Amino acid sequence: MGFSTDAIHAGQIPDPTTGAISTPIYQTSTYAQEELGVNKGFEYGRTHNLTRQALEINIATLEKGKYGIAFSSGLASIQAILGLMKNGDHTVVSNNVYGGTYRLMELIMKEYGLDFSWVDTSDTKNIENAIKKNTKIIYIETPTNPMLNLTDIEATAKICKANKLICVVDNTFMSPYFQRPLGLGADVVLHSTTKYINGHCDVVGGMIITNDFKIHERIKYLQNAIGAVPSPFDCWLTLRATKTLAVRMKQHNANAIKIAEYLSTKFYAKKVIYPGLKSHPQHELAKKQMSGFGGMISVDFGSLDNAKKIINNLKIFTLAESLGGVESLVSHPASMTHASVPKVEREKFGLTDGLIRFSVGIEDAEDLIADIEQALK
Repeated sequence: MGFSTDAIHAGQIPDPTTGAISTPIYQTSTYAQEELGVNKGFEYGRTHNLTRQALEINIATLEKGKYGIAFSSGLASIQAILGLMKNGDHTVVSNNVYGGTYRLMELIMKEYGLDFSWVDTSDTKNIENAIKKNTKIIYIETPTNPMLNLTDIEATAKICKANKLICVVDNTFMSPYFQRPLGLGADVVLHSTTKYINGHCDVVGGMIITNDFKIHERIKYLQNAIGAVPSPFDCWLTLRATKTLAVRMKQHNANAIKIAEYLSTKFYAKKVIYPGLKSHPQHELAKKQMSGFGGMISVDFGSLDNAKKIINNLKIFTLAESLGGVESLVSHPASMTHASVPKVEREKFGLTDGLIRFSVGIEDAEDLIADIEQALK
């Protein structure tokens, strides 16, 4: 089936009891058992929920994966992935990832005996050079947050296979509409479904997708054992949102291209970073492994003072954490999403105090450009 058809129908059938088209919200913590040891396949809400199951099938289908496992947040998903490791194991990680990923790995899980190497994975030679005898996972985020650096997924997956490692890709920024890492050889795909997949700034969630049964079996066990599962209502909201994922992503992309091109003409924009621009150093890789360029733009305006003036004068773009909603948002990564990353580390990969991250929504592009124009003036 085509993407839009799968988005609307995968994992969803009319309710067998009433014929309801919309998947019901199975708001229950437990299930009646017919007799001791006999049930209908459902025992307890943390372990089984039909609304959650429908969402897992839906997103797995969109990623062309066999298994989907839903979590209460993107970070809960990452925590489960780290559950594939044991004390003493090592992971190679993209050096510019979401600040919460850095905090979880470097400031928390390191204390439990896990080891992490932070490298510029946009050059796959750095990945090969960072592999140790105890390496278990190569974890890449592409495009990265907020510098929008790209990593060659296919090349990374080949390195992983040659070294018997697990290739994990955070695909949050692209969504399965624009990028499908499993098809490029990745073993695991991760999403903060809070972002583009839900796209309405009203749900926090995460999802892991894989084709590997052993990985699925372990992650599914951790989902139940740790219990960081999304509520049935959150699953229902996200399931409703995936129906419009294709049309939303098209508009995010179209708007972002116009705004990135507009900003590229302004002398006060010291650096405009967007994979859809020919000026992006990995523009050709973007065209190779992505079918679109997404709705995220990062711009360095030269100083914290400039960044503050622009952010404080925007009217349609809302200053807020998160991204990927239909509403346009703006953030200051150095003091918001990446505040937990030491300044010296941020500056190594170009995240300056003058950098602003735009999450371009699906409003009229002309209005968004006019808003930026008046803020710059």
